[in-house]
Amino acid sequence: MTTFNPLTAILTQNKLEGPNYVDWKRNLDIILIAEEYKFVLDEVCPEKPGNDATDDEQKAYQKWIKADEMARCYILASMSNVLQHQLQSMESAYDILENLKEMFGDQNRAAKQTVMKALLNTKMVEGSSIRDHVLKMMSLLNELEVLGANIDKDTQVEMILQTLPDSFQQFRLNYNMNKMDLSLAKLLNDLQSAETIIKSQAPPVALNFEEGSSSKLRGGQKK
Repeated sequence: MTTFNPLTAILTQNKLEGPNYVDWKRNLDIILIAEEYKFVLDEVCPEKPGNDATDDEQKAYQKWIKADEMARCYILASMSNVLQHQLQSMESAYDILENLKEMFGDQNRAAKQTVMKALLNTKMVEGSSIRDHVLKMMSLLNELEVLGANIDKDTQVEMILQTLPDSFQQFRLNYNMNKMDLSLAKLLNDLQSAETIIKSQAPPVALNFEEGSSSKLRGGQKK
């Protein structure tokens, strides 16, 4: 008996109609990753095993066929009847998505441009939370990936570092000099540690009183 997956409700409640293609594709990626079917969109189907094929070859082929069948079902079940009728004859999940990309690709490009603009214009304000800033940048980078952008890990790290204020200049220098290899999660942890050090080294804020007020107090004292 198949166990109900609450994640699939995301697709059934937000079926692809056309204008919602970008959001639908994002939700589809979540489901296919969770169900471990997304690999069929990136990997070519293995050749059909012959009689002399090994068990591993047989299993690899059957795994791909089953995953593609399930991915195809998820895709078709989460779109309008009109789109189903147009696309149900296509053999693979990849073919269906490529066809949808041709149909609604303009939305994807526009959304990608909007996210990229937000990414390039985002700068951390001096004194604000490094955690909040990096998480925002990671969210934008993730959205670009969902929209089909291919930005390698090192470039993602560089993009985040370029948005930091001058107080993190030493961190950027260390990163470049030591050729540090950081994941985004490790970058966030290291930047939070750097933030703690920066705050501890910051000079105390002095309270400034107006000279006139001080003189007035002294002049007003009784002898």
